[in-house]
Amino acid sequence: MSTSHSSQSHDSPSPEATLQGPGLHGAGRISDRFWSPRLELVRDVVVPYQWEVLNDQVPDATPSHAIENFRIAAGEQQGTFHGMVFQDSDVAKWLEAVAYLLQHERDETLEQRADDTIELIARAQHEDGYLNTYFTCQAPGERWTNLCECHELYCAGHMIEAAVAYFEATGKRRLLEVMCRFVDHVETVFGHESGQIAGYDGHPEIELALMRLYDATGEPRYLKLCRFFVEERGQLPHFYDLEWERRGRTHHDFGAGTQPFMLHKKTYSQAHAPVHEQDRAVGHAVRFAYLCTGMAQLAQRSDDKALLATCRRLWDNMASRQLYVTGGIGAQAPEESFTTDFDLPNDTVYGETCAAIGVVFLARQMLAAEPDRRYADVMERALYNNVLAGMSLDGQHFFYVNPLEVDPKVLADNPILEHVKPVRQRWFTCACCPPNLARLIASLDRYVVGCADDTAWVHLYIGGEFELPLSAGTLRLHQETDMPWQGAVTLTIGADVPVQARLALRIPAWAEGFEVSLDGERLDAEMSSNGYLELERQWQDGDRIALRLEMPVRRVYPHRALRHDAGRVALQRGPLVYCLEQADNGERLHDIALREGGIVDTLEGTDALSGMTLLRAEALRENAAGEALYRFDDAPTYTRTEAVFVPYFAWANRQEGEMRVWTRELPRRA
Repeated sequence: MSTSHSSQSHDSPSPEATLQGPGLHGAGRISDRFWSPRLELVRDVVVPYQWEVLNDQVPDATPSHAIENFRIAAGEQQGTFHGMVFQDSDVAKWLEAVAYLLQHERDETLEQRADDTIELIARAQHEDGYLNTYFTCQAPGERWTNLCECHELYCAGHMIEAAVAYFEATGKRRLLEVMCRFVDHVETVFGHESGQIAGYDGHPEIELALMRLYDATGEPRYLKLCRFFVEERGQLPHFYDLEWERRGRTHHDFGAGTQPFMLHKKTYSQAHAPVHEQDRAVGHAVRFAYLCTGMAQLAQRSDDKALLATCRRLWDNMASRQLYVTGGIGAQAPEESFTTDFDLPNDTVYGETCAAIGVVFLARQMLAAEPDRRYADVMERALYNNVLAGMSLDGQHFFYVNPLEVDPKVLADNPILEHVKPVRQRWFTCACCPPNLARLIASLDRYVVGCADDTAWVHLYIGGEFELPLSAGTLRLHQETDMPWQGAVTLTIGADVPVQARLALRIPAWAEGFEVSLDGERLDAEMSSNGYLELERQWQDGDRIALRLEMPVRRVYPHRALRHDAGRVALQRGPLVYCLEQADNGERLHDIALREGGIVDTLEGTDALSGMTLLRAEALRENAAGEALYRFDDAPTYTRTEAVFVPYFAWANRQEGEMRVWTRELPRRA
């Protein structure tokens, strides 16, 4: 057992921090026919299941060893580190999800389990504040020697996020104290003074975590440290080159390497240029989203207009050139990364669940900086489609990769598609996605509304109770809706005293039209240029707003530069993107084409899809035309049929089979 470990408690997280109390960001409580069952699934199934996985108690799941690593690091058990170099982050994300659940519903058993885990983490911390089980157990002499590849600050960031969330939910400061001690240590290690490291982590995460810590404590040192990591990235002489030379030109994964590999790593982790000079989404998609999230929050908190302009420029490239119709990002499996503008293949796509979650994080921060429908539309698109698809309806199977086209028959023999799975998996060796999903869904109330001065913004139409602290007083908002199945929303105001304020309601781009009334009287209101309908008045207790969003089936057509989708169409109704599945339409989904202008209506799902709205479309199915691989002058013929489309998030919950989002469309004369 190492004598450098300490479980000593400290009176305060940092000498000058002023803690602002639990519930600081408790925006509300979800009570929604669509989302509440998913929150219950996270509470009752996902979080308990993930605890079993973290403790290696699920026989058919890939061993995690994550809790065991902390016991070994604390000197309480013999053994060796097992798992990915960032295995600690799985525990941190589990704790963060637990915190959000506890904030909404007390669970003494779950809280005690979390408290015990936090004490174990504290016992694994070194006297100087350092905390990382890989380097404690596996490479104690190599701390801070391979930031490019080894995720030390990434793991610290996730644990900071967990610490802030747990403090806000319970008022307990133990993990917050542990992580403030760690950040104190990080401050001594990084900087421009003699003996310090002028560097940054290969996987951004510490940046957004430090901003959360700053929000929770008001400690300006944390904002300053975040700015250091942001502004140091990509500067010359390049940190990765210097670090690589210092450790003898070796790499973590495969030993001795070459300089071209380091050049590649710079783009992979958004370190190819200083952030203010970057203008495209490049590299690892999750890293890009996390970095931009931290940058956007830093820009907002410090009123840094130049940094916000950088975030806006990078967002625009991502959202208008490199975003899938399902809200996913990351077009290729190599490096889980972006490729180039308008390169969005459907079958070889990566579309990692964590990357779509990162899109949601980033959109929320951009909305906080400058409320605009374009951010909320993308947040909603990612949330209801790519993010939700990452978890099965039973909460025990997960997608890491989210394709838009699958044919199981070709997966086994095509190495280019080896990352694509036709069914969700129980767990993963690299298990970042399942706990990330759990913490996002458990914290969903934080994404629905936003407040600034005298304006409350309603970004998402999710039912529940939300508190709106405004400059003139606090309003309570009770929101009722059947979204995503129906477009009617009712908002009821609660106020102890009248409050003069502006309520801004987002009008989604998918809505073909809208109507709004106040206390039964229809309003002749116009949408603002930012895509929100702004209603300003002195709000009284009991004021009732009815918003009706027209929700027809919309045909989505791709930009002409999207070569993979030329001649194809996708179907969307409300926020949901739909797809064909073999279970409803038989094999050879590529034989199916929609009729131009053909009728598309709705039908109710059954069995596993009960309660869901499906789509039924007039379609054509290509007829068989002999066995020749190629034919001369023999145009295909078609038979009229109907095609059934299911919500993309629900695919692969019945049986293994083909799936596709983009479908051919033929002229009505065909």
